[in-house]
Amino acid sequence: MTALRVAAIQHEIVWHDRAANFARLAPMIAGAAAGGAGLVLLTETFSTGFSFDTPGIGEPEGGPSSAFLSAQAAAHGVWVGGSCPEIAADAPVDDPRPSNSFVLAGPTGDVHRYRKIHPFSHANEERFVRAGAEFVTVEVDGVRLSLFVCYDLRFADEFWELAEQTDAYLVVANWPAKRRLHWSTLLRARAIENQAYVVGVNRVGSGGGLEYSGDSAVIDPLGEVLASGAGDETVLFANIDPDHVAATRQHFRFLQDRR
Repeated sequence: MTALRVAAIQHEIVWHDRAANFARLAPMIAGAAAGGAGLVLLTETFSTGFSFDTPGIGEPEGGPSSAFLSAQAAAHGVWVGGSCPEIAADAPVDDPRPSNSFVLAGPTGDVHRYRKIHPFSHANEERFVRAGAEFVTVEVDGVRLSLFVCYDLRFADEFWELAEQTDAYLVVANWPAKRRLHWSTLLRARAIENQAYVVGVNRVGSGGGLEYSGDSAVIDPLGEVLASGAGDETVLFANIDPDHVAATRQHFRFLQDRR
């Protein structure tokens, strides 16, 4: 089976300025596509920064951030994803909180949404964000991709639950530098324990009083780091090979051995 080339764009975010972020990210996405990527990933809250406590930060489902991803996917013939604050179409009228929605847009108009299941209680995210309730796995060019957002990374049982139907986990984040060791360790742990690729893409720069070091990485099913970056804006490229996942699981059969 042909491998899927992924590009993880580790980028800064202009606080609360969607237009500025779209303008900055468009050429980076174009460059990633020109580099052969079939899947391009941006970070969590790529268009606004992590500021769910800001009144009016939510946009309607299919709003400007989602539309930007779809337009970029169509323009370059690739899949493009990242998260944004979206008010779900089926949200109750009396609860207009947005979801932290990981939108994955395809080149022919397909759009998939994973709504972050675990709001970050340490930052009171649950007060401002509606939690999702369903896992999302998408097949792209024969590669099975399961979508997660930031704090979800700490919940190993949910990654484990999806392992048999997953070749790669995609984790978009705004993970602060002061907890960077946790981020890097957990990315590698999720890859090893589930014998799957993990693509973790995190922002750099500062926003909301926090510093971000990036530490984005692509890790293979054996825990080998295929690409990584820290500190600055960069684009990481790596190939996701489902045959390598299958071979690893056949050789080390601990997924089958679990009770």
